[in-house]
Amino acid sequence: MRVPHIAIIILGSLALAGCSNTGLRDLRSNSGGPDEFLVQPVKPLSAPDSYSALPTPMPGGANLVDPQPRADAVVALGGRASALSSQGVPASDAALVGQTGRYGVQSGIRASLAEEDEAFRRRRGRLTQFQLFRTDRYNQVYRRQSLDPFDETDRFRRTGAQTSTSPPQEN
Repeated sequence: MRVPHIAIIILGSLALAGCSNTGLRDLRSNSGGPDEFLVQPVKPLSAPDSYSALPTPMPGGANLVDPQPRADAVVALGGRASALSSQGVPASDAALVGQTGRYGVQSGIRASLAEEDEAFRRRRGRLTQFQLFRTDRYNQVYRRQSLDPFDETDRFRRTGAQTSTSPPQEN
């Protein structure tokens, strides 16, 4: 007679697990259909001003009507798209770069951080390859390093710091 109770417990836990929220980090598609985010709109075709000024075609090269979201965003925000193709730091940003590097810059920091993060995830995720249900592995691995924004706001308020971007303190 204990079999129906065990079956009810198992079915209940499966139903409850189906209600989990994986968040925005689990971007896998459940359908076999096309991914609408892979389709990028292109600019309308137009005749160039001079056919002799066209760039030489190269295999794998860019098309004149290919979308360039970074350049389009820079232009939309009032910048110059040509600044993206220039090498080095523009003269207008030299003071900013000098201020950010005033305490020194560690060479190869990105590669070093990537290696350390990979080692951390390998240590923390020894048993994460075994899963019965789809879970958010990011939150699972980095749980100890996350901050609760409400606790941090309360901690800052207790020290007397102003928290102008936070909601008003409840009395």
